[in-house]
Amino acid sequence: MKGIGDNVFREFQPPPRADQFSELIRKRLEEVKNSGGTRETVTVDWNGQAIHVEVIDLPLESLYFNPGTHRIRAQRSHDPQKDQVLDRDPWSAESQDYLGYLLQAEPANPNLRDTAFDKLKESLEQFGQNDPGLVTHHGVLVNGNTRAAALRESGVQSMRVGVLPASFTWADINAVELSLQLRKDHRRDYSYINRLLAMEEQAALGRTPELIAKEFRVQTKTYHQERWILSTIRELIERSRSGSAALRLVDFEDDQEKLKELERLYKKLSTVEPDEAEVIKEWRLAAMLLDFAKTDVRHIDEHFAKADYLARSLPASLSEAGRNDDPAPEAVMVPGLGIAVPGTTSRVAAARALNDQILRAKAVAGSSATDVPDGQKAAARSLFEDAKEAFDKAIDDAGRDARVRKRKQLAPARLADACADIDQCVVELVQARTARSLDEEAFDDAVLQLRESLSKLAQQAKRIPGEPGDGVSWLVEAVAEGRS
Repeated sequence: MKGIGDNVFREFQPPPRADQFSELIRKRLEEVKNSGGTRETVTVDWNGQAIHVEVIDLPLESLYFNPGTHRIRAQRSHDPQKDQVLDRDPWSAESQDYLGYLLQAEPANPNLRDTAFDKLKESLEQFGQNDPGLVTHHGVLVNGNTRAAALRESGVQSMRVGVLPASFTWADINAVELSLQLRKDHRRDYSYINRLLAMEEQAALGRTPELIAKEFRVQTKTYHQERWILSTIRELIERSRSGSAALRLVDFEDDQEKLKELERLYKKLSTVEPDEAEVIKEWRLAAMLLDFAKTDVRHIDEHFAKADYLARSLPASLSEAGRNDDPAPEAVMVPGLGIAVPGTTSRVAAARALNDQILRAKAVAGSSATDVPDGQKAAARSLFEDAKEAFDKAIDDAGRDARVRKRKQLAPARLADACADIDQCVVELVQARTARSLDEEAFDDAVLQLRESLSKLAQQAKRIPGEPGDGVSWLVEAVAEGRS
């Protein structure tokens, strides 16, 4: 069953007592209009036009949280059963309570209460409601859902809200909510995954990548990167399914930077080494699932793949998935064209199979479903820990070798920088001489310092084991001639 969190755009039926609440709103608006005092309005961006809507006080307990809000769309999968109830009847008390719970929960871990929500609640209690929310003519909150949840917890009875025109459709409501969220002065951003879902929704409505990128204030290439990331996450969720257990969108909230770095590396490698790119992609995704830090994941690169660090550390429980000595795959025929294309290589298949094991193990170990046996969860946790230990050792070995390689290249890199400085010195010397502005005495002292430095370098270069190369031979001879 598809939920509201999917990219399919959804129209909602009016909530219960919608007509009665619309009548209340009409009367309140009429009262404000006839009061003769200063009338408060809030400006809303709708289809590129600024419209001003009246602000009134409405009873807080009668307002509905918006089931289509982008703010907690990814978090809805936190409890699949409640998500299904919310999908069937978004206006029920159970569904509204679930939305209220998610609004105060931490985006990356809805089991925890968000400290940002507590700060918002404290601010509202101390200073009151500075900015009005926004509701439909039926009392559904379009903007201010989180504030409404905080005010309710504080026992506040009413809320100041702007009222959208009765003619607004759900497409208009979604557009208004998105425009409000993307204002630069907005106080609380969507979580990362919810931002990706909002982009996907805009694409489903037929908007061009250029227009969506402009709305989200990013470059078009960043928009395409975000779509690739969301597609990859959805694929991982499908691959993780094991019975009723599966990963959720919310499980990837903290992986933003790791996923972006992966996309950039994958894009670079796939044009020259597509198989290697696929292998590194699978291994990096596995490391993310195993909760390795960004600095650790970076060690899984071209050198990591070529050195095959992982093969040395995989335990027996994972070695079958990690094998890459299977026979070469047969070509795959393209239906209707009669063209054969190369099949997936054994190494790519092995990396994918290993990652599939980790995906399913993480999904089962973290599942809250009652039909997943404890024994299955225990086996999944054991496999997960085995995989983490294997990756930890492989990443540690790769990091150690990377430090060695870096130390080996420090001296040549320093000398290359010095050469660049000398080349620039030549240019500046010519300019100073032409302008007759050269401090000849200072320049001579600097050349003597250069001779001393070259002499020290030659002494150390002579100690390099083996037959000296042309460069070292020249350096030693030049310094020796300079002393004679």
